[in-house]
Amino acid sequence: MSPFLRRAMQALLRFAPQRRLAWLAAFTAPVWLLPAPFGAYVGVGVSLLAVAALAIDVLMLPSAAALSVEREFPPSVGIGDEIDGSYTVINRTSRALQVELHDQLPPLVSGGVQSIALRVPGASAQRVQAGIRGTARGTALLGTVGVRVSTALGLVSARYTFETDDAIRVMPSLAGVRRYRLLAMQHHLDAMGIRVLRHKGQGQAFARLREYVRGDDPRHIDWKATSKKGKFITREFTVERSQTVITLVDAGRGMTQLSGEFSRFEHALSAALILTDVASSSGDRVGTLVFDDEVRAFVPPQASKGALTLVRDAFIPVHATSREPDYASSFRFFAAHQKKRALVVFFTDVIDVRASQALLAHVTHSAARHLVLVVALRNDALFEAAAPMDAASTEQLFESAAAEEVIQAREAVLERMRRAGVVVLDVSPQTMTASVVNRYLELKARGAL
Repeated sequence: MSPFLRRAMQALLRFAPQRRLAWLAAFTAPVWLLPAPFGAYVGVGVSLLAVAALAIDVLMLPSAAALSVEREFPPSVGIGDEIDGSYTVINRTSRALQVELHDQLPPLVSGGVQSIALRVPGASAQRVQAGIRGTARGTALLGTVGVRVSTALGLVSARYTFETDDAIRVMPSLAGVRRYRLLAMQHHLDAMGIRVLRHKGQGQAFARLREYVRGDDPRHIDWKATSKKGKFITREFTVERSQTVITLVDAGRGMTQLSGEFSRFEHALSAALILTDVASSSGDRVGTLVFDDEVRAFVPPQASKGALTLVRDAFIPVHATSREPDYASSFRFFAAHQKKRALVVFFTDVIDVRASQALLAHVTHSAARHLVLVVALRNDALFEAAAPMDAASTEQLFESAAAEEVIQAREAVLERMRRAGVVVLDVSPQTMTASVVNRYLELKARGAL
């Protein structure tokens, strides 16, 4: 096909009949049933009027240059979070237009404008609010926006697509980071199930005022508060201890299992990111390591305001895979890059003694140099099967017994870790963040590192 014919076909396919054109054809058709020759004259006249109306409607349709669509969304969104954005349809003609807006977003996000109709007056713009939600981590172009335009006659419509170069990044959610940071600043972490333990000492960080008790250092008495209260009030301080906190995240097949809407791996990344922010805000050096059968992401520990951003950006491209994790090579990599003692928070799955032999060996070996906190992500369905709520059938009893056997084997692995000096948290993926942050604060307050 010649380029001219191809362009002509594309121009014709741009136009589509509307419902009003079908009704017009339905009303004009009976005219041809009138007796001849009167019926023929009237039929030809009515048909010519219909064709003229159709031609006028086509001529009134705007060109692609007379219409544009602007899409405005923030460049990033957290997985599971929703953000607000907008679409702006600009009509450069002098006539009001009926516009149907269509947008098919990439699989990383949901929402937006699937299909919405609006009226745009002449020489003006119409804005439509819309929100999108992150559903999977990654970076993707948002793609084209399509419109279907018709005039007041509404006999035919024209379809146009507008190419855009805007992209969006879906990253681990920062909503929880901000919430925990604010609560920590207000000393209200207990509202999230987190207890803030303070260690009395000679540190320079002021903690709170409290009533003086025998044995307190008289030099810490706050005389201004004492005069107001009419009793001795002393200042309490926290001990400042800067340490290194590194999160290790298992990206092997055990982490692909769903826990609610998202996989256990996604819950682990979210908890690791929140812990990174809390530790960084406490003055600690923070880093991360993600691996399956090879190292997928590594951020060396550092104390800087941009540490949270570095860890978050490292998390964006990684995904849990169906591969078996290679603990030997990953822990060798970690040992080669982290010589000094650190708090190692390891998010993983523990199944049984046989399947966890390599994990057990390397974790207990690391515990000789580092303070290791293993966050064992529970299989919630397994624990529910082991403890049925009502009278069970024979099949359910067998399932319950099998589940109980797996849980006991899993507990045996965790107990061996505890005896080797490993701190263990056995928690549900959906509720682990508060427990992880709480245990970190306990270890830091006690000077365990």
